[in-house]
Amino acid sequence: MSTKTKKIIYKVVLSIAVIFVLVWCIFPFYWAVVSSLKPNIELFESNPTLWPKSPTFSNYVKVFQERPFHVNIINSIIVSGITTITTLIFGSFAGYAIARLRMKGKAIVMALILSVSMFPQISILGSLFVILRKLGFINTYQGLIIPYVAITLPLTTWILQNFFRDLPKEIEEAAAIDGCSRLRTLFQIVFPMSAPGLVATGLLTFISAWNEFLFAFTFMQKPDFYTVPVAIAMFAGRSQYEQPWGQLMAAAVIVTVPLVVLVLIFQNRIIAGLSSGAVKG
Repeated sequence: MSTKTKKIIYKVVLSIAVIFVLVWCIFPFYWAVVSSLKPNIELFESNPTLWPKSPTFSNYVKVFQERPFHVNIINSIIVSGITTITTLIFGSFAGYAIARLRMKGKAIVMALILSVSMFPQISILGSLFVILRKLGFINTYQGLIIPYVAITLPLTTWILQNFFRDLPKEIEEAAAIDGCSRLRTLFQIVFPMSAPGLVATGLLTFISAWNEFLFAFTFMQKPDFYTVPVAIAMFAGRSQYEQPWGQLMAAAVIVTVPLVVLVLIFQNRIIAGLSSGAVKG
């Protein structure tokens, strides 16, 4: 077999593998979109079709007409947004301090950060609920924001300290020679240069907070404070034997599309941020 034939076979096999992975990843979302456009009678057919026979947007209309889903979306935006901003602020300073400042026990600090991020949420759920109830934070935004910051901050700090560590020290040293304080250097030089890492980390934090279910389900006990994962889980039909699958699929599409759009908009910065430090010259 010639080298040219081997290259052709390799490209064909690689293309087939890529197509298979894409279909495997995209098909569940595609099926959710198709199901959300089907009337109820088509959802329960014995031979389901890959496209609705009579497409309808009634499921999307009912999601907002029959329940306060717009309130749930606003709740998720507020909680996820504040969590992301707060985590980035504290994570940036902590990550820079670990990456640049000389301190004793740095390895121990990093080990503690990693160990905290490994804790399963269910293991601290009970004690955290008692603390938040005594503070009066049940059914409040801060009742979710504080735990979300606690569980996302370790990973944010870890990622950002790796990113800061790979930035050239010479630029900061040149700024110091020109009379810039460390804080001014941080805001005017380090953070702008770290934009890809900050965007990638911020988006990961936002998605994590947006999709979190366990804490939101436990700490938010009133429908007006539900975030979208809890609201979707609590969807109910007109009777106890009816499950509004079409509306569930429509709601899932509604809350997924913004995340997909964000990833597409910032994909270049995300790739640059996550791949930073992978290759050193």
